[in-house]
Amino acid sequence: MLLSFKTELKPNNRQVTQFRQHCGVVRHAYNFGNAIILDILKPRETDKSVKIPSAIDLHKRLIAEIKPSNPGYYKSSKASPQQAVTEVMTAWDRCFKKVSAQPKFSKKSKSKDSFYLEQGTKAKQGIRHDVKRINLPKIGWVRLHETRSIGAVHNCVKRKFLEGIET
Repeated sequence: MLLSFKTELKPNNRQVTQFRQHCGVVRHAYNFGNAIILDILKPRETDKSVKIPSAIDLHKRLIAEIKPSNPGYYKSSKASPQQAVTEVMTAWDRCFKKVSAQPKFSKKSKSKDSFYLEQGTKAKQGIRHDVKRINLPKIGWVRLHETRSIGAVHNCVKRKFLEGIET
């Protein structure tokens, strides 16, 4: 059974900078995917044979075109931009089904920025932790605001310096 909980982190200045850098990569990947789909929708109005790319196609294109010219992608976790293009595809799927409006481009916002981290598998935990801190991929050991015993950690979502951790 998977449980999730939120806990506050106490990052140092270097870790806060890394959090912001991860958020920037996610925002860039989301906007890249959104722009690609908008560019494809224009010719699709006249020619229905034009295919809308999947999240995997968008991620491959992101890695081929954007990652080599942006060193920030190498400093952040690979799961963060993957999750961003998955989220933009989910938003467009909801739009195509008339469940929600057309997705907008993501803006820089301290209150809404977030990113996703993942390491290991469901069978084998990849994110190490102890009672007082957690070792996040590409960031390192981050102190927890309160001590708590945690089971196996599989992924994390950073939201406003709150860490949602699935165990």
